[in-house]
Amino acid sequence: MASLLVISSAPATLVDEKPFLDIKFVEGMRYYNDLWDGPVSCILKLRHDTFPFGQLYEPDQLPFNVTFLPPNKSIGTEELSGQDIILCGGDNHEHLHMADICRNAGKKLAFIIEYIPKTRRQIIFLDPSRSLPRKLYSLLWTMKQERRRRRAFRMADGLQANGYPAFSVYSPMNANTMMYLDNRVGKNLLATENEMAVRQQRLLSGAPLRLVHSGRLEHLKGSQDLIPIARRLESKGVDFTLDIFGTGSLEEEIRKSIAVHGLQDRVRLNGTVDFESGLVPFARQHADVYLSCHRQSDPSCTYIESMGCGLAVIGYANRMWSALCQESDAGWVGPMGNTNALADAVYDAAKDRQRLAASCHAAWSFAARHSFENEFRSRIENMQSLVRIA
Repeated sequence: MASLLVISSAPATLVDEKPFLDIKFVEGMRYYNDLWDGPVSCILKLRHDTFPFGQLYEPDQLPFNVTFLPPNKSIGTEELSGQDIILCGGDNHEHLHMADICRNAGKKLAFIIEYIPKTRRQIIFLDPSRSLPRKLYSLLWTMKQERRRRRAFRMADGLQANGYPAFSVYSPMNANTMMYLDNRVGKNLLATENEMAVRQQRLLSGAPLRLVHSGRLEHLKGSQDLIPIARRLESKGVDFTLDIFGTGSLEEEIRKSIAVHGLQDRVRLNGTVDFESGLVPFARQHADVYLSCHRQSDPSCTYIESMGCGLAVIGYANRMWSALCQESDAGWVGPMGNTNALADAVYDAAKDRQRLAASCHAAWSFAARHSFENEFRSRIENMQSLVRIA
């Protein structure tokens, strides 16, 4: 039986000598443990404080071994002893030296990659806290790390690309590259056939259009576009509601704009809710369209997760949503940063209820094929194939 080591950037700390870990990370590791035919372990760097969405675990609660390292310690050959294949994140520059370490130690290595260079540049220049000199310095540093990243990917045994943009950019560098669509929607969270039928009947009856948006309310996420889009829809006579979930630096500004423009009956700020018990049931039963103002081309899991709830998606033409929409036929794409055009796409959806209902069903079917279980199983099978390669 081959042993699997996961090197993760997930946060971790110790509270009274007990591990305090990210809940989503632990759930993912449980799947590795269940599907991998052999021992599973992970390496995590320790933080000093606890963090949101974490939980304290008893050591015997975890079905995998955990090695904690100090924040400033680099992973070396010693930590790889007894391991057959190593999986680590290629977005983190601190992991890129693993290509040399694993080759010298005779270990199989697979990287995970999500962000493309364009996304990294966008994040730098959309950060309002950085001065222009700092942005230029960050850009040069990022370019240097990208050269290291591409060298490491060429040396690795395999590459797992999360999303269409990452696969397009990095697959030429490694013949064993697979694409997957990361998301948290397992088959138990998918909209039911009855919920889909109820939504379709409601849409075809001409009922008001129900929009939903979720995520951090930040400039980087395009949240500043939500109210201009809502105002445009109202001016065009669209009967709609918009429910916004999440918090962030723009929350108060959005709240004031709702009041100033008299949108209280249409736009609601709902704060942060639990994903499984709050957001998913709401989307499945009280929404028709996910409104995305995301400009970056990162593989936001929100697309697939919303589609799994049976929602059509209307969003900007970043590289991820453009490719996903073309592949799934699950909604509409609007010109990047053009709030009027995106609002007009919502207007078109509100007028063409047959197409909207068909897009909701296409979204749901596509997400079901790419459920959490299916995507995770494909990734495990990919790593198992790498181990079998002599």
